[in-house]
Amino acid sequence: MKISIITVVLNNKDYVENCIKSVLAQTYKDIEHIIIDGGSTDGTVDVIRKYNGKISQFISELDKGIYYAMNKGIKLATGDIIGMLNSDDFYADEDIISTVVNEFSEKSVDSVFADLVFIKRNDPDRIVRYYQSSHFTPRKFLYGWMPAHTTFFVKNSIYHQYGLFNTDYRLASDYELLLRLLGKHRISYSYIPKVFIKMRTGGESTKSFKSNLIHNREIIRACAENGFKTNIFKVYSKYFLKGLELFRRPE
Repeated sequence: MKISIITVVLNNKDYVENCIKSVLAQTYKDIEHIIIDGGSTDGTVDVIRKYNGKISQFISELDKGIYYAMNKGIKLATGDIIGMLNSDDFYADEDIISTVVNEFSEKSVDSVFADLVFIKRNDPDRIVRYYQSSHFTPRKFLYGWMPAHTTFFVKNSIYHQYGLFNTDYRLASDYELLLRLLGKHRISYSYIPKVFIKMRTGGESTKSFKSNLIHNREIIRACAENGFKTNIFKVYSKYFLKGLELFRRPE
């Protein structure tokens, strides 16, 4: 079973190497790592080129944003299963991909997802929030909540069947995609009780109050477009759960 991992990056020379190394360190070796760079000017490209021959495909060119870049990577992917790994992030241990492969083989599902931890940007050993995907049911989409997207692995064929990221969304295309796949089309899934990803704080959708407003408006729009009825009160109730995540820690 071949696994495609897609990393999109723009001007992240300080952390992209950590991301690449975490893929190369995986014990499972039938991995295709595709890196899509949006035209970095800070030295990121030089860092990535150090790994020529170890990265399956690398493209560096101007694009229209993160979701365009992710779609570009999906279209290039030749693996049976596709996962995303942001350039700020890295796998929590060396057996993540082998765990994914075993789950797909044993459960015969369309997708799997797991947990992640948010870490201090300059201190990867300091956990600031534990995102536990075990709470997921399709109904949770009504409350603006989804499984941790960067832990989500799905069959390549599912993208061909149900479509890629909707680039009309600025910040919530990942939410809309999971809503469409897991909620609307009810593809099968399996939750793995394991931390897959260590994610540095500072994501685009949480940078500011304005970003949060845009993100939540897009969540409501995504629900409407996919046949789910929600409202602003339900969507904002997710912050109670997020508050609890600040105090939880993986066992």
